[in-house]
Amino acid sequence: MSGVSSADGPADVREVVSRLRAEYPRARTELDFRDAFELLVATVLSAQTTDARVNSVTPELFGRWPGPEGLAGADPAEVEKVLKPLGMGPTRAARVIALARALLADHGGEVPDDQDALEALPGVGRKTAFVVRGVRFGRSLLAVDTHVTRVAGRLGWTRSRQARTVEHDVVALVQSADAAAAEGDAEEGDAEEGDAREGDAAAETSDPTTDLTALSLRLILHGRRVCTARSPDCTECALVDLCPRIGVAA
Repeated sequence: MSGVSSADGPADVREVVSRLRAEYPRARTELDFRDAFELLVATVLSAQTTDARVNSVTPELFGRWPGPEGLAGADPAEVEKVLKPLGMGPTRAARVIALARALLADHGGEVPDDQDALEALPGVGRKTAFVVRGVRFGRSLLAVDTHVTRVAGRLGWTRSRQARTVEHDVVALVQSADAAAAEGDAEEGDAEEGDAREGDAAAETSDPTTDLTALSLRLILHGRRVCTARSPDCTECALVDLCPRIGVAA
C-alpha cells in the first residue's frame, strides 16, 4: 500500500466503517470486566492511564472487594495500595469507593442505564457513561477519547480537539451517511419490487445504520495500533487511500 493518500476531502464515512469492521471484526473494549459494575469502575480507573495497567490491578481489586457492597466498605488505605501502580492512588481509591457507595445509596447497587444518573455518580463523566451504556447495555453511542479525536481529525471528520464537538461532528457525518444509504436502499428496493414476478420477494437490503459504539471502539483500536500520535504507520493503514492525513507530516 502506498503511504500517500489520494483523498482530497473528508474520508468517506461508510467506506471507513466498512474497512474498520473488516480490520477489527471483534469490536470490544480492552478493559477486562465481568459485569456492569466492574466495567464502570475499570473505565473510571482508566483515566490518565492505559487499559493494560488497569487490567493489571483490577483482578486483585475485585477479588478482595467484590461488587459495590465490598468496595463501599473497603479501607481506603488498602484500596490505595492496590491502585498505586496507576498513579494518584489516594484520589483513585477515594473515587471508586465513593462511586460504590453512591450506587448502593441511589440505585440499590445496580449500574443504571441512564445518562444523567451515571454522570451524577462520583468520577463518571460523559465518556465513561457512554462506554458503559454502549458496551454493557448495547446503546449506540460515540465515546470520544484522545484516539477517536486524533483519528477523526486526520480523516477530516472534525477540526476540533474538544470531545463534545468531535462527538457532534462525527455523529452528524455518520447520520448523514446512514440517511443517504437508507434512501438509496429504499430506491433500489422499490425498483426490485417493481420487477418482481408472481410473488417473488425483493432482494433483502443491508441495514444502513452504523453502530456508533462499535465505530468508537474500532477508532480507538486503530489509533492505538496504526494511527498513533507520534508515528502513524500509514503504509500499513487500511484507510490510506481514503484518508486526507490532516496534520500528518508528509
